[in-house]
Amino acid sequence: MSLTNAYVQIYGQLAELFGRISEGAAPDKFTSQHLKDWGYTSSNYRAVIPLLKAIGFLSADGLPTSRYHEYRNTAHSKRVMAEAIRDAYGDLFTIKSKPTTSDRQLIEGKFKSTHNASPTTAKLMANTFYALLELADLSTNPEPKVEIKSASVEPSMPTIQQEVSAKVHSRPSLHYNIQIHLPATKDIEVFNAIFKSLKEHLLD
Repeated sequence: MSLTNAYVQIYGQLAELFGRISEGAAPDKFTSQHLKDWGYTSSNYRAVIPLLKAIGFLSADGLPTSRYHEYRNTAHSKRVMAEAIRDAYGDLFTIKSKPTTSDRQLIEGKFKSTHNASPTTAKLMANTFYALLELADLSTNPEPKVEIKSASVEPSMPTIQQEVSAKVHSRPSLHYNIQIHLPATKDIEVFNAIFKSLKEHLLD
């Protein structure tokens, strides 16, 4: 799970600021200058950028992500924000699947214990979370994530090389084919001597 420590002091203006995100074109790179162009000149607004990164609206180098662009579609903005805070504040949803203001004490306590935050900082973190929560619809189901499973590998047929190797290393079996050419004779003792010799040398 996860619990971001990003927060802003101007949490009361987050709804307005995300409204600007929905209305305006996405910049090539989201910087403090972009905030100033919107009229947010106070240095307190600089903390918005780490917050946008924490909830997956900006990449580590400040580039707008697919989540940023998807949020600009007002038909999906509440669902997108719900996914964003579930990802960034996952640990809070183990306390309550749909947190409300009545859970504030538990949530502030979670920020304190996880980030060793002071009571004042923990309160700001909680205020930031609740400000984002007002922009989300937790009743919407998150987009299904495609799970890629590794394909099972069927056993391959042995190659000709493998078959030859197996035959080379297998134990050979020898078969003997003995042919006896009997002499043309009517003497029975000759035949008896031949068969007696065969019995002694081959069968016994």
